[in-house]
Amino acid sequence: MTHVLLVDDEPLARDELTYLVTQHPGITSTAEADSVEDAMEQIMDKKPDIIFLDIHLTDESGFDLANKLKKLKKPPYLIFATAYDDYALKAFKVNAMDYILKPFDEVVVHEALDKAISIIKPAEAPVKKMTDSIDAIPIQGEDRIFLVHPKDIYLVSVEDKELSVHTEKETYQTSGSLSKIERRLPMDSFVKTHRSFILNTTKIQEIQPWFNNTLQVTLDNGLKVPVSRSYVKPFKEMIGLS
Repeated sequence: MTHVLLVDDEPLARDELTYLVTQHPGITSTAEADSVEDAMEQIMDKKPDIIFLDIHLTDESGFDLANKLKKLKKPPYLIFATAYDDYALKAFKVNAMDYILKPFDEVVVHEALDKAISIIKPAEAPVKKMTDSIDAIPIQGEDRIFLVHPKDIYLVSVEDKELSVHTEKETYQTSGSLSKIERRLPMDSFVKTHRSFILNTTKIQEIQPWFNNTLQVTLDNGLKVPVSRSYVKPFKEMIGLS
């Protein structure tokens, strides 16, 4: 049984999202709230598994509720559902697990629910999952913002000002510079191998000598990454080959 609470001060937005959520086969029941106080009462009473939360409520902020949730022993899985795309960084700092944008799209909503259910249904505690998300990096997609944890990233590449973040099975594309995301990655496991590539050294499968004193790295997911001559020395030092 999976219970969902939708918190939004706009009745039409609640109705639309309620309809989309109830079309998902994994959802047992839904409830609605239009304020932080109303939401907290329902959270304490009904203990929802998942919360969809708008940012701008009447004379209140969704972040007020999010901060209250952080104090709970077993907080619900939090998804921000908003018309504003510039609060993603603040959202993951209050342990949001996903961030979707209005107007709502059924595919996007169901993908968010699929992800939520896959996390809250296994035996692993939701509190641990939310703690693990603290260092997640927000990546702006076309219609939603993804939160990707550095440990899941294999490679970050840039081409024609388009940034690609590669995980085991997915590639997230967004605009931005390599240096900007580089500052968010842990220095003890990520290394730059080329002006267009940063790889996760924990995902290296093999290293081969290549042309003109360069190297080619194969990652666990099969991606092949060049190490240009100017980066060979620091790369070897990073992985303990020098």
